[in-house]
Amino acid sequence: MSNSKEKLDVKRLSRTFKALSNPNRLQIYLEVLAHRHSGIAAPEAGCGIADLIGKLSVGAPTVSHHVKELVDAGLVSVEKNGKFVTCHLNEAMQQQLSAFFKG
Repeated sequence: MSNSKEKLDVKRLSRTFKALSNPNRLQIYLEVLAHRHSGIAAPEAGCGIADLIGKLSVGAPTVSHHVKELVDAGLVSVEKNGKFVTCHLNEAMQQQLSAFFKG
């Protein structure tokens, strides 16, 4: 791996950890991760914003803000279908985090 690639990964991981340093964002990420691994729905089904609002003690605008921060950090992606918004785990980033903590 080239030196510039290593620096890029460090910067990306730094943004990821910064996003996860907020308790609400960490909880949202854990909910999306749990939903992904629950077996309740297909992995591509994702976790609805309404589900997240119901599990956190914050309002919809706050959840939306935190989800945007997670998207910007590359942790999740969102899919809009009418008025419904679904969060999907970014599998590549989850694997990078897993490798980081195992390494």
